Amino acid sequence: MTRSLMLFVAGATLAAVGCATAKPSDPQMTEKAAAKLAKFDVTGETKRCIGSNLIRSIDALDDWHFLVTTTSGDYYLNKVSGRCSGAGSLSNRLQYSTTTGQLCRNEFIEVVENSSGFSLGSCSLGDFEALEKKPAE
Repeated sequence: MTRSLMLFVAGATLAAVGCATAKPSDPQMTEKAAAKLAKFDVTGETKRCIGSNLIRSIDALDDWHFLVTTTSGDYYLNKVSGRCSGAGSLSNRLQYSTTTGQLCRNEFIEVVENSSGFSLGSCSLGDFEALEKKPAE
């Protein structure tokens, strides 16, 4: 079964279950990540790169989704290509380096264990999808 067909089947199954369960629409997204992203609206706008001097933080929501916050208060969701194993663990941190002054799609971000400093692996970034913070209720 191809990946696109599997996603269609998973989506059809979620639709059949109905809206009673708060399952994320992305089959790889954890409920914890979906809960954090519920504070934002997706704008549909994407960027290929973000200036590295503008990045305030990159928080791993889980092993597949990163929330990028800029110094100007903008938010972006980055869905990595493949799993970034260990990224969502509190005992690990994300680390990157760039020579262009920008962090871009297809560049690698590394998962590093905090206590030892050992690299646990890396993954390739996807596009940066712009988010808008929902107004406080």
